Amino acid sequence: MYIEAEVPERYITSITKNKAVKVSFPVLGISLDSKVNQVGSYINPNNRSFKIEVPVANKSGNVKPNLTAKLQINDYSDEESVLIPQSIISENANGEQFIYVIRDKNDAQEATAERVIIKTGKTQGNLIEVLENLPVGTEIIDEGARSVNNGQTVKVINK
Repeated sequence: MYIEAEVPERYITSITKNKAVKVSFPVLGISLDSKVNQVGSYINPNNRSFKIEVPVANKSGNVKPNLTAKLQINDYSDEESVLIPQSIISENANGEQFIYVIRDKNDAQEATAERVIIKTGKTQGNLIEVLENLPVGTEIIDEGARSVNNGQTVKVINK
């Protein structure tokens, strides 16, 4: 058996033959791993999508034709990326995105807020990838991020 699905054309470069796919059948409560077996060679002009085919092992015989399946295909991975909540990002008059980080933390857990211009990338849920100006391990201001000012003294509360 196999699953045939239509995928939006924006994924044409990232979904290729032999790409790993996690298949789940919500009604049956089962999931399994498979790979893309075939990728369509044209874009459907009606909905701007292309077809893929994913084989499914059906040893138990529970998977029936026209059963609803959910496919999860990873279209992007970056083990080195830094993700932050989208809600803490602000934008200045020039259209640049910025966040506040803490600098010069002392023993009393007080620090100085510093505005840092960042460049963002892809999103996942309410998280966004930071591409520039935020090294790994930098402490960012989350709680009260919209009410702090550059150079302001803040109290650090780690959760």
